[in-house]
Amino acid sequence: MAEEMDKPGGEKATGYHDIDTEAVISVDEVTRQAKEMAETVPIKKVAELAHNAPYVSIEHLNAGYGKMEILHDFNLQVAREQSLCLIGPNGAGKSTILHSIFGFTNIFSGKILIGDGDDKQDITGLSASEKLRNTGIAYILQDKSVFPSMTVEENLWMGGYLMDKPEKAKEAAEKIFSKYSRLAERRTHAAGVLSGGERRLLEISRALVMEPEVLLVDEPSIGLEPRFIDMVFEILHDLQHGEGKTIIMVEQNAKKGLEFADIGYVLVSGETAIAGSGDELLENPEVGRLFLGG
Repeated sequence: MAEEMDKPGGEKATGYHDIDTEAVISVDEVTRQAKEMAETVPIKKVAELAHNAPYVSIEHLNAGYGKMEILHDFNLQVAREQSLCLIGPNGAGKSTILHSIFGFTNIFSGKILIGDGDDKQDITGLSASEKLRNTGIAYILQDKSVFPSMTVEENLWMGGYLMDKPEKAKEAAEKIFSKYSRLAERRTHAAGVLSGGERRLLEISRALVMEPEVLLVDEPSIGLEPRFIDMVFEILHDLQHGEGKTIIMVEQNAKKGLEFADIGYVLVSGETAIAGSGDELLENPEVGRLFLGG
């Protein structure tokens, strides 16, 4: 959202980016202009962006909350070890996509599939616990999802609550401590005293305890200082390219998200307005004007 507001003292606050703009653009106006630049995104293009080898697929999905439909005939494809970033104005349905994949919405019609080639599983009706335990999909919530009074170590153990034996969660936690010394040094500290960047690292790490194949990442940079934003995206880059994770992300810092991701979708009113590689969207002047601050 390229919206800008005055803070107390005359300081300006911006939406998707850190660059001040002269013009004030409301959410409704961003949505209206995004609709004007929307194009019909054929299934063929969605498939090509996933190299015609999707690991996670959404087919003609209509979904929402209660009786309210948020997503309309929505399609998505991401290949193994790819990353996709969803951007768009507030209320466009970005987080609803993650919620639908993980089992937090009402599905009115359509399918959500996971698997390679012909070996695909329809996971549309599975619960969130079933998706985490049986299909390797983990959801990394927005900020403030740690248990502040528990230690770092105990928070990691909570990530393995679906494991058959507590010992397995403890073994997985030790692997994470061996990988991230920053957490290991604070294993006995209460999570509530961690810095913003450390909390985000803990949230990501807790999701890794179940050794998922797919990470649903909701607003990884929200509330973080720039140095911690870089750290979080470096961690996500390593998880994708070093450990082979598939990442589907919603990111309010559209520039950072598209620089990171292989694929980008611009969402407007529960539909895909534009789809392309991350680089293509970064170079699109209309995307830049509305979402990148330039």
